[in-house]
Amino acid sequence: MSLQTWLLYVAAVFVLTVTPGPSVLMCVTNAVNHGARRTFFSAIGSVTAVVGIMTCSAVGVGAALAASETLFHAIKWFGVGYLLYIGIGTLRSTTSSFDLPSQVASRASRLALYVKGLLVGASNPKALLFFTAFFPQFIDPAAPQLPQFLLLGGTFVCFELFWLMFYATFASRVAPWLRVKGRAKLFNRLSGLTFIGAGALLATVKRAAKDA
Repeated sequence: MSLQTWLLYVAAVFVLTVTPGPSVLMCVTNAVNHGARRTFFSAIGSVTAVVGIMTCSAVGVGAALAASETLFHAIKWFGVGYLLYIGIGTLRSTTSSFDLPSQVASRASRLALYVKGLLVGASNPKALLFFTAFFPQFIDPAAPQLPQFLLLGGTFVCFELFWLMFYATFASRVAPWLRVKGRAKLFNRLSGLTFIGAGALLATVKRAAKDA
């Protein structure tokens, strides 16, 4: 892989990961409620999902999804349903203020935070589109593919984890402002609409047409 190709990939990954999406929003919410340290488990869950999608793309599952309409729609609508579930639940929340992390730490285990991050990451329409349509274009089929996959995958994981924790740390710093009574309700409304919007975006993703 040439340096120019890798730098182009870095630019694409930077834009994708710095732009707030469902995973960033989840980490922000968890950071306000549980603190940045515990949010790390959600970030790892999201990154695990990304690695899974990336691996599927590398081994050709992306092509299988393009060929199998039933499999494609099953995975897509599961993601849509989960994002809408989170969005509607958040939108309907009657919470008017955030709890302090020390008061809610026992309510969400590290495993629960990890699983939530995993599911949100797997349902992220940006990641699904990137790794099924864009990622394979950076792989040179004439060169050994494993080193390319490790380089591209490692680059994405580093960017994704950095930005998730960057947003989480920032959210934990401004948490006192967000904990003012009434602001949690506004935050939940915006969060809920964002998750619902992400679900609607995922619903528009179409299966790649089969070659004639």
